[in-house]
Amino acid sequence: MTLRADARRNVEGIRRAALDVFRTGGLTTPMDEVARAAGVSKGTIYHRFGSRRGLIDAVVDELVAERIRAIVEEVEALDEPLPRLELYLRRIWLLQFDEPAANDVLMRALPDSEPLSMLCDHACEFARGLLRDAQAAGAIRADLTPEDLTHLILERGAIVRACPHQSRADYERRLGFVLRGLS
Repeated sequence: MTLRADARRNVEGIRRAALDVFRTGGLTTPMDEVARAAGVSKGTIYHRFGSRRGLIDAVVDELVAERIRAIVEEVEALDEPLPRLELYLRRIWLLQFDEPAANDVLMRALPDSEPLSMLCDHACEFARGLLRDAQAAGAIRADLTPEDLTHLILERGAIVRACPHQSRADYERRLGFVLRGLS
């Protein structure tokens, strides 16, 4: 079914508003804020996207997936296992700090969203492969499990949420402490 021009503009306006609102407030931001930013009623959002999840599913690729794919590509360009793992963790942790929506994806704030779950699963599997490679090279402590790595990522997300007033520089400095503890 083809949408009328005004309906297409509404849908695109809602998408743009959702991207802006979710980038600053995360995926759990009330739909009222998205509606206000889009200049439409909440009912219009539900009419066009079906649900909160429908709207999130419609914007997740542009909102978070592109950023995670860029991190993976940057990491894949490196040859050595330890720098690959460290770069991945640093970039993911900084993404969690910079993008509340990315933090929500990695912390599975909306577990019923298939695109979000797939994105999170892909990120976790990629990290686990990096860990295996670094451990096989003897660069990372052998007692660090894949579950430990997952929890380290989740813990950084919890810290971002619990300490919203820390500076990015302080947060990044603390990442160094965690990374040095891995080897």
